[in-house]
Amino acid sequence: MDKVFVQGLEVLTTIGAYEWEKSIKQKIRFDLEMRHDNRPAALGDDLTKALDYASLSQKVTHHAEQNHVELVETMAEQIAQLILAEFPVHSVKVRLTKPSAVANAAGVGVEIERFAHGS
Repeated sequence: MDKVFVQGLEVLTTIGAYEWEKSIKQKIRFDLEMRHDNRPAALGDDLTKALDYASLSQKVTHHAEQNHVELVETMAEQIAQLILAEFPVHSVKVRLTKPSAVANAAGVGVEIERFAHGS
Protein backbone atom coordinates (compact mmCIF):
# COMPACT_ATOMS: atom_id res chain seq x y z
CA MET A 1 0.00 0.00 0.00
CA ASP A 2 1.21 3.47 -0.86
CA LYS A 3 1.68 6.35 1.54
CA VAL A 4 0.64 9.96 1.10
CA PHE A 5 1.97 12.42 3.63
CA VAL A 6 1.55 15.99 4.78
CA GLN A 7 4.57 17.15 6.75
CA GLY A 8 4.87 20.10 9.11
CA LEU A 9 1.30 21.43 8.88
CA GLU A 10 1.28 24.27 11.42
CA VAL A 11 -1.89 25.52 13.08
CA LEU A 12 -2.53 28.19 15.71
CA THR A 13 -5.10 27.01 18.21
CA THR A 14 -6.09 27.04 21.86
CA ILE A 15 -4.81 23.82 23.38
CA GLY A 16 -3.80 22.98 26.91
CA ALA A 17 -5.01 22.05 30.36
CA TYR A 18 -3.63 25.02 32.27
CA GLU A 19 -5.81 28.11 32.75
CA TRP A 20 -3.34 30.41 31.02
CA GLU A 21 -3.37 28.14 27.94
CA LYS A 22 -7.13 28.48 27.51
CA SER A 23 -6.92 32.14 26.54
CA ILE A 24 -3.97 32.13 24.14
CA LYS A 25 -3.23 30.68 20.73
CA GLN A 26 -0.37 28.20 20.52
CA LYS A 27 1.27 26.64 17.52
CA ILE A 28 0.93 22.92 16.98
CA ARG A 29 2.43 20.94 14.13
CA PHE A 30 0.96 17.93 12.35
CA ASP A 31 2.81 15.27 10.39
CA LEU A 32 0.20 13.10 8.70
CA GLU A 33 0.71 9.84 6.85
CA MET A 34 -2.14 8.08 5.07
CA ARG A 35 -2.15 4.65 3.44
CA HIS A 36 -3.87 5.03 0.09
CA ASP A 37 -3.74 3.16 -3.22
CA ASN A 38 -2.16 5.66 -5.61
CA ARG A 39 -2.17 3.32 -8.64
CA PRO A 40 -5.48 4.45 -10.19
CA ALA A 41 -4.37 8.09 -10.11
CA ALA A 42 -0.84 7.32 -11.31
CA LEU A 43 -1.81 4.97 -14.13
CA GLY A 44 -4.30 7.42 -15.61
CA ASP A 45 -2.48 10.59 -14.55
CA ASP A 46 -5.89 11.47 -13.09
CA LEU A 47 -6.09 14.03 -10.30
CA THR A 48 -9.69 13.03 -9.50
CA LYS A 49 -8.44 9.59 -8.38
CA ALA A 50 -5.69 10.97 -6.14
CA LEU A 51 -5.99 11.62 -2.43
CA ASP A 52 -6.80 15.33 -2.13
CA TYR A 53 -4.16 16.37 0.39
CA ALA A 54 -4.99 20.07 -0.06
CA SER A 55 -8.58 19.46 1.07
CA LEU A 56 -7.36 17.14 3.82
CA SER A 57 -4.97 19.82 5.10
CA GLN A 58 -7.72 22.44 5.06
CA LYS A 59 -10.09 20.22 7.05
CA VAL A 60 -7.42 19.38 9.62
CA THR A 61 -6.52 23.05 9.99
CA HIS A 62 -10.16 24.11 10.34
CA HIS A 63 -10.89 21.43 12.94
CA ALA A 64 -7.82 22.27 15.02
CA GLU A 65 -8.51 26.01 14.87
CA GLN A 66 -12.17 25.66 15.88
CA ASN A 67 -11.96 23.05 18.66
CA HIS A 68 -10.27 23.64 22.03
CA VAL A 69 -8.98 20.53 23.76
CA GLU A 70 -6.78 20.14 26.77
CA LEU A 71 -4.64 17.24 25.58
CA VAL A 72 -2.57 16.67 22.45
CA GLU A 73 -3.75 13.07 22.70
CA THR A 74 -7.36 14.21 22.26
CA MET A 75 -6.56 16.41 19.27
CA ALA A 76 -4.56 13.64 17.58
CA GLU A 77 -7.45 11.20 18.03
CA GLN A 78 -9.99 13.70 16.66
CA ILE A 79 -7.84 14.37 13.60
CA ALA A 80 -7.33 10.65 12.92
CA GLN A 81 -11.08 10.02 13.12
CA LEU A 82 -11.81 13.02 10.88
CA ILE A 83 -9.44 11.78 8.17
CA LEU A 84 -10.75 8.20 8.33
CA ALA A 85 -14.35 9.43 8.10
CA GLU A 86 -13.89 11.88 5.24
CA PHE A 87 -11.16 10.46 3.01
CA PRO A 88 -10.68 7.10 1.24
CA VAL A 89 -7.68 5.91 3.24
CA HIS A 90 -6.86 2.53 4.77
CA SER A 91 -5.06 4.00 7.75
CA VAL A 92 -3.72 7.26 9.11
CA LYS A 93 -0.74 8.07 11.27
CA VAL A 94 -0.97 11.38 13.12
CA ARG A 95 2.09 12.90 14.76
CA LEU A 96 1.17 16.03 16.71
CA THR A 97 3.92 18.22 18.14
CA LYS A 98 3.45 21.08 20.59
CA PRO A 99 6.66 23.08 20.21
CA SER A 100 6.31 25.39 23.22
CA ALA A 101 5.21 22.87 25.85
CA VAL A 102 8.52 22.21 27.60
CA ALA A 103 11.40 24.62 28.10
CA ASN A 104 14.62 23.58 26.36
CA ALA A 105 12.82 21.02 24.18
CA ALA A 106 12.11 21.40 20.48
CA GLY A 107 8.67 20.00 21.16
CA VAL A 108 6.60 17.30 22.80
CA GLY A 109 3.70 15.34 21.43
CA VAL A 110 2.16 12.06 20.43
CA GLU A 111 2.03 9.79 17.43
CA ILE A 112 -0.94 7.51 16.85
CA GLU A 113 -2.01 5.18 14.07
CA ARG A 114 -5.62 4.29 13.34
CA PHE A 115 -7.20 2.01 10.74
CA ALA A 116 -10.36 2.20 8.67
CA HIS A 117 -12.93 -0.51 9.32
CA GLY A 118 -12.26 -3.46 7.07
CA SER A 119 -8.60 -2.57 6.48
